[in-house]
Amino acid sequence: MAAAASDYHCILSISEEEARLKALNEYLSTRSYILGFTFSHADVEAFRQLSGPPMDQHFHVVRWYRHIEAIYDGSSEKHDSCKLQTSKSKRIQPPWSPPQGTKQPKLCLYNSLTRNKDVFQPQNGNRVTWYCCGPTVYDASHMGHARSYISFDILRRVLRDYFKYDVFYCMNITDIDDKIIKRARQNYLFEQYREKKPSAPKLLEDVQTASEPFSAKLNETTDPDKKQMLERIQNAVKDAVEPLENALQKKLSKEEVDKHAEVLLQEAKDILSEWLDTKLGSLMTDNSIFSKLPKFWEEEYHKDMAALNVLPPDVLTRVSEYIPEIVDFVQRIIDNGYGYVSTGSVYFDTMKFDASENHSYAKLVPEAVGDQKALQEGEGDLSISVDRLSEKHSPNDFALWKSSKPGEPSWDSPWGKGRPGWHIECSAMAGSILGESMDIHGGGFDLRFPHHDNELAQSEAYFENDCWVRYFLHTGHLTIAGCKMSKSLKNFITIKDALKNHTARQLRLAFLMHSWKDTLDYSNNTMESAIQYEKFMNEFFLNVKDILRAPAGVTGQFEKWENQEIELNKSFQDKKVAVHEALCDNIDTRTVLEEMRSLVSHCNSYIAAKKGARQMPNRMLLENISVYLTQMFKVFGAIENDEAMGFPVGGSGQNVNLESAIMPYLQFLSDFRESVRQIAREKKVFEVLQLCDALRDDVLPEHGVRFEDHEGLPTVVKLVDRETLLKEREEKKKMEEEKKRKKEEAARKKQEQESMNTTPIVFQAAKLAKMKIPPGEMFKSENDKYSKFDENGFPTHDTEGKELSKGQMKKLKKLYETQEKLYKEYLQMVQNGTAD
Repeated sequence: MAAAASDYHCILSISEEEARLKALNEYLSTRSYILGFTFSHADVEAFRQLSGPPMDQHFHVVRWYRHIEAIYDGSSEKHDSCKLQTSKSKRIQPPWSPPQGTKQPKLCLYNSLTRNKDVFQPQNGNRVTWYCCGPTVYDASHMGHARSYISFDILRRVLRDYFKYDVFYCMNITDIDDKIIKRARQNYLFEQYREKKPSAPKLLEDVQTASEPFSAKLNETTDPDKKQMLERIQNAVKDAVEPLENALQKKLSKEEVDKHAEVLLQEAKDILSEWLDTKLGSLMTDNSIFSKLPKFWEEEYHKDMAALNVLPPDVLTRVSEYIPEIVDFVQRIIDNGYGYVSTGSVYFDTMKFDASENHSYAKLVPEAVGDQKALQEGEGDLSISVDRLSEKHSPNDFALWKSSKPGEPSWDSPWGKGRPGWHIECSAMAGSILGESMDIHGGGFDLRFPHHDNELAQSEAYFENDCWVRYFLHTGHLTIAGCKMSKSLKNFITIKDALKNHTARQLRLAFLMHSWKDTLDYSNNTMESAIQYEKFMNEFFLNVKDILRAPAGVTGQFEKWENQEIELNKSFQDKKVAVHEALCDNIDTRTVLEEMRSLVSHCNSYIAAKKGARQMPNRMLLENISVYLTQMFKVFGAIENDEAMGFPVGGSGQNVNLESAIMPYLQFLSDFRESVRQIAREKKVFEVLQLCDALRDDVLPEHGVRFEDHEGLPTVVKLVDRETLLKEREEKKKMEEEKKRKKEEAARKKQEQESMNTTPIVFQAAKLAKMKIPPGEMFKSENDKYSKFDENGFPTHDTEGKELSKGQMKKLKKLYETQEKLYKEYLQMVQNGTAD
């Protein structure tokens, strides 16, 4: 180090600057100061004495100077030796601050407890506990049920698969209820009546007797929808009575009489069942009568849900399996002071509960308190007799436990033989599984009062809290032509019938295109919108798959992005943000589907522009968009398998990926056909071209395959549902026929217009002469063109004896059909006497 200081001292003592730098450059050329060099104080002193960076020609001095300058610690005082680091360490990093970012939306759900969209915050971290009111199983599930259960399935999937909550979903089956008891008794008694095979006169007598109380019930009914339903039943019975009476009067054969009797028996089933139940219902003592019906319809319900791709609940509870828990639940409500025993039944004291400082009755629909019609519907048809109602302290009180009458199922309890009230069932079962407070409770809009309000009251009376449910979600009604769908009104379409006309995906898309909490009208227009949306998205997926099938090397998939790709990607990112915002806004699937449609429209424009310029669209960008859209459809339950892209082909029961299995063969067929078409065009073999068209238009659609020919571009191969292709083919034929009709109409009008410019007498004479020629004779005079004709006078061979081509035959057929019309007009004129 002393030697270095001496060397620097000698060099720096040179007065002339250029000579000094030259000497320093020569000295530094012998030293390594880039790697492993540690500064000495001599280097620091030499560096301080330089007035500034040296000229570039002094290479070693420049590197030495820059090296020292680079490890300077940023001090503004160059001559402060404390600020200059003389070790291998580098300067410290400058301060860093994170970007401000943008405010992210929070998930909000429409909460019936507040009638507002509230920020969703589960009680226990990421875990969401959810109870949903299940069906009362006494008849077939209908589209009103589908409205509720598909909607909740969508919400559940979005919370689980999009927002990544750990959802625990519990649902009940109501298999003990006034409706079930009444329907089970009536079915049993009607089947017994049928098995006795009453004679035709006896059947007429019984129907007449049963019609009297039914007519009285009809006259007392004030609800217009229910009255209309009862009138339909009455009119159908009347229409069936008359033919049977006539058959008996005319003494027709036993076979004819039995046929009319069977029709009447079916039409009068409701009237006879109610009459038989009134007479004999109280004699039913076998509990198995009341379990057979709900078991059957529960099984049918699960089949319907599976067909609709509705996820099964994590826990399913049945009322019949929770009788001990229900009894304990009722007893504790009594112990807490909110229930009272009356004539073997137990009722909830709404006034005492509402007067409590910590409780409030009817949180959901407070304005409905006192609505006796709604309250009585909640109690059930078998529980609103005068003696039942007189057992209550207040008309607003409701049954927790009902003492069983003759003809009703019963279980032991501290208050005697009885059965659960409707509302208590859900409280006891949900409380057993989910505890004293749940995050979400769901059900149909019409369950808010009294069912859900009573559930809340009795549960909070049991747990002595005011937060049994944090978020109450209610799905909107489903209507048909504006009328609510209802089993009791016999105004419903079963799920099985709906699935005969539309697929589960189309039904789900129809629901996705509407808000889950609003009324949905189930109509042809609603379903047609869903079908067209599905078709629009499916065509995009098929087009992208076709693009991805085009040969490309490993590096070929990475293409340079031009402005079009940058713009499309920006749209992609913007749409993802918009989708997220819509899902955060009360899971607004309607807006989500519109944003997805808009994104696909942009993609379609991009693909069309690229193909128009004879350029290949960017494969990876389109694939990323397609995979994202597919994932969103999976989140919504519209795609039920592991399809990587697009809607599955071949149904949900396929063990193999149909598309990947057969597409190579179809691509080979397409390439072969294209080669054949090319040769046929060059050789002008039009019959071969027609065969190629027939393969595309007639043969392949029968097997769910679509070939799309584009001028100057390879044929696009798509796998599409067979029924869809056949429907498209029929629509195409109709369009062509309509086009042909319009063309002929235009030609006729043109002919009429031209006739106005022709001497009327000459024109009429020429037209009349032409009209007189039968279509079978019009070509026979043209011996210079044709040599053979069929039995209708239609030419089949030219003058050289060769068969006419299909194209020629098609043209001649048009002329033949035109002449047929003219000749028919002439015959009509002759008949009318106006042919002269």
